[in-house]
Amino acid sequence: MTFWQEWGSYILLVIVLALIAAGIVAYRFIKSKVKQKMDDQQELVNQHKVPASILVLEKRKDKIANANIPKSVIEQIPKVYKIKKVPIVKAKIGSQVMDLLCDEDVFDKLPERKMVRVDLAGIFIAGVKQGKK
Repeated sequence: MTFWQEWGSYILLVIVLALIAAGIVAYRFIKSKVKQKMDDQQELVNQHKVPASILVLEKRKDKIANANIPKSVIEQIPKVYKIKKVPIVKAKIGSQVMDLLCDEDVFDKLPERKMVRVDLAGIFIAGVKQGKK
């Protein structure tokens, strides 16, 4: 028997296990980086959120390019969100009609064609306030 016939399957097993271990380490590293970015972004949203009353005119999931959002804002959005469909809310704030972005859970909570108290951070709806105040 030659060396490769005797030890080849063991060497292949070690290589596969090393690749799996490297994949797990890379996944954890990337996950921690993404979590840190999300925490920083959430902290930034919490610092800049302002309570406001809006009239929700329309809710839809569409690409950001199809929304009525300034080009300077679209340039700052990550490429992933430019490709996939995101929740967009067309709302009347005071006398101005705007397209706003929001999270999935906020999108589900918003009633259509009703006045709602929300927390706004720029063009992002950070949360829905319950009850009348």
